[in-house]
Amino acid sequence: MSVLSALSLARVPARAFFALGIFWGCFAAQVPVLKAGLAVSDGRFGTLLLGSACGLMTAMWLAPRADRLLGARGMQAALVALAAAMLLPGAAPAPLAFFAAMLVMGTCSGLLDVLMNARVSELEEVSGRSLMNASHGSFSLGYAAGALATGLAREAGLGPLTIFGVGALVLACIAASLRMAPLASVPDPGASAAPSPLWPVALCGAVTLVAFMSEATVEAWSALHVERTLGGSAAEGALGPAMLGLTMAVGRFSGQLVAERLREWQVIIAAACLSASGALVVAAAPNPAVAYLGFGVLGLGVSVIAPMGLALAGRLVAPHQRTQVISRVAVIGFAGLFFAPALMGHTSEAFGLRAAFASVAGLLLTAVPLALVLRGLQRAGRAAA
Repeated sequence: MSVLSALSLARVPARAFFALGIFWGCFAAQVPVLKAGLAVSDGRFGTLLLGSACGLMTAMWLAPRADRLLGARGMQAALVALAAAMLLPGAAPAPLAFFAAMLVMGTCSGLLDVLMNARVSELEEVSGRSLMNASHGSFSLGYAAGALATGLAREAGLGPLTIFGVGALVLACIAASLRMAPLASVPDPGASAAPSPLWPVALCGAVTLVAFMSEATVEAWSALHVERTLGGSAAEGALGPAMLGLTMAVGRFSGQLVAERLREWQVIIAAACLSASGALVVAAAPNPAVAYLGFGVLGLGVSVIAPMGLALAGRLVAPHQRTQVISRVAVIGFAGLFFAPALMGHTSEAFGLRAAFASVAGLLLTAVPLALVLRGLQRAGRAAA
């Protein structure tokens, strides 16, 4: 199945992925100026980013209920809320206000994330085809576009509130095209309260956590690494997260083809090793050009790990459990997007950004034993069937 046909089949949720990528790419490229405006240390800024993690935990409980109540307009409502939340960090005058802004952003982002992944998983079930990598590739394209546009806007002298305002308008326009009814019945309140299957949630969540923690370190700290450690300009700093987004798009679109030919656990192991080598290159880079190479290798490898975890979560459970299970897996995984920057900040403050990026390599390699355990779970499921 070609990438274009996969994107055509998943075109509505793919647009949601693209919009969410724009949002986080714009935010990542603004990190140096946001941090400077708050006048806080690396460790404290990383702690402030934990506001998003708190919001994400709220999204875990909201997502199944929102899916049930909003139905076809779920992704639309979530993206409109995210567009409004986009204005908050640029207007935050103090650390506490910034934490509150991150809390709201995390809630809205997590809600959209769960809903769009659930829609893709349903389309995979109905079509019998792999669509998750192509959909996540749309996120990476949006992320790269948001980061590049923000870097150019910063070079032109525009401030955070203006840049976030333009981004919010773009997201609001995309929201108009996101109407899509669930393809599988959404469980009733009693079913939603039932416990999720343990092993699909735990294992797929752990794989996704490793991937998104690794992504988050680059997204939140790459621009600062290029600008502060390697002496790059604002545009050069924005190229760090942009390079990650572009290569992740290439990796995910390629992964769309690979996923139909190889076992998921094989792809996860190879991708973890490749991305770990990229993290080591970033840590040792003597200049921005070498760092971009490392970001690119890291992006190519890490790009397919999370989509594999989310896709497996949807396939290993019954249809009526899909939204609930994906929301649980997403919460475990996407928590890495927010906890990782905090850990990165404290590691950077204690040992420097080079050591912090080197630690990412070790984190990525933990996906190898997780993939081997998932292999056993898949085989057990096939034997039971």
